[in-house]
Amino acid sequence: RRIIADGAVAITGARIVAAGPTAEVTASHSAATIIDARGKAILPGLIDGHAHAGHGMMKTIGGGRADLWYQACEAAYTVGSTERFWHEEAQLAALERIRFGVTTRVSLLGGGDSVMRTDEPAYAEAHCAGAAAVGGRSVVAVGPTRPPHPLTYARWRGDARQDYAVGYQQQLATCRSLIASQHGANDGRTRIALITPTLRPEHRTGMAAADFAEGVRQAQETHALAMEHGLVFTQDGHGRGSVAMAHAFGLLGPATLLSHATDLTEDEIRLCAATDTRIVHNPTANASILGRCPAPELMLAGALVCLGSDATAPDRSADMFRHMQQCMHYHRTHFRDTSWLPPGKVLEMCTIDAARALGMDDQVGSLEPGKQADVILVDLRRPHLYPAHMPEFRLTYFANGNDVETVIVAGRIVLPARRELLVGAGAILDAAQQEADLTIDRLGLRHLLATPPSFWGQVRGPAHAQ
Repeated sequence: RRIIADGAVAITGARIVAAGPTAEVTASHSAATIIDARGKAILPGLIDGHAHAGHGMMKTIGGGRADLWYQACEAAYTVGSTERFWHEEAQLAALERIRFGVTTRVSLLGGGDSVMRTDEPAYAEAHCAGAAAVGGRSVVAVGPTRPPHPLTYARWRGDARQDYAVGYQQQLATCRSLIASQHGANDGRTRIALITPTLRPEHRTGMAAADFAEGVRQAQETHALAMEHGLVFTQDGHGRGSVAMAHAFGLLGPATLLSHATDLTEDEIRLCAATDTRIVHNPTANASILGRCPAPELMLAGALVCLGSDATAPDRSADMFRHMQQCMHYHRTHFRDTSWLPPGKVLEMCTIDAARALGMDDQVGSLEPGKQADVILVDLRRPHLYPAHMPEFRLTYFANGNDVETVIVAGRIVLPARRELLVGAGAILDAAQQEADLTIDRLGLRHLLATPPSFWGQVRGPAHAQ
């Protein structure tokens, strides 16, 4: 947490070997490659603690109707997607992430908390390969869906669709296969996490008793598998009452990462702190409109909270600067007090705190000798970042992802001076567009791309039709 006005970082191979005042670093280190960072801020790579694979293709579909957007995602991720869909979406999302200085990202292989593409390993393998080719680190969360089973999935061979039934055991077998093939792949930059659907109070009353009991059993079995392999265990969409239920089921602990966590009770806040359960707060997500994550209260109680984007659909981006700024305003508005969440705290939430939440703080999250060289350079010589006073405040209050100039991951320059080195951006954009069009046409969803009548001149759009 030092701020060094005239500093330098030395990198050998994949690791940082020195970080400190320029005179000290250059006196003891020389290098064939030197990046001139004058007028720039040198930061650890940013970390996105919660996102959804697939969402990169689904931005704005439905024209503001949340119900139509979700239905489109559910259909695309289960019966409308091919291996190419997951590969091209992963490349698109990874490209956006790298351009914004996000070097590590958690991606759930699907949408919501129970739409997982875990019928066969091929889809997650395609996602992992696509993301790895662009650069960066990926934590890919896979797991079973909520009972009852079986569910209908489909595979495509050209224009031919083949439906088939998928049960829990097949989904679990897919998870085991992915742990064996992908966890630690890409020189350790690809990791697998396990996820199960969140069981909330409405499920206890709304599901058949046998299905609810089976959901608990499956969550416990999947959690045990995660602990056996030393993986992060995550759940999406937690809210009031569900954290207490997860605790009763034995799912909380330092390897557990719960997303959203809105409207928690005081007892649940204390439970998170007492069990060292990690929380990922997504201040720009729809869930944070419908309820509030008590992130400051959780941190005051001693819980670890990091930041997430909740991915890029329906209406967001992978820009963690945007989410830092939203986080500050979100809670200051709630308390009607501008003293909450100083800029340094939100910067910690998407660097070292996020690294701790993922069990990676010995490798990433800060610029320290011995850690992986995940480094970003932010151009401070921009009109919205001048005059050049207090750059630590300007970064969090005014910077955006487009100010990131250079990105280094594990010592490899993946974005030199805003130019993609490892991949061609144009080819990725074209491939993503082609596959998105194919998916929309397979499912007959092109009508969801029409501009709705409520776009112009309305005070309230159709989002209330959820």
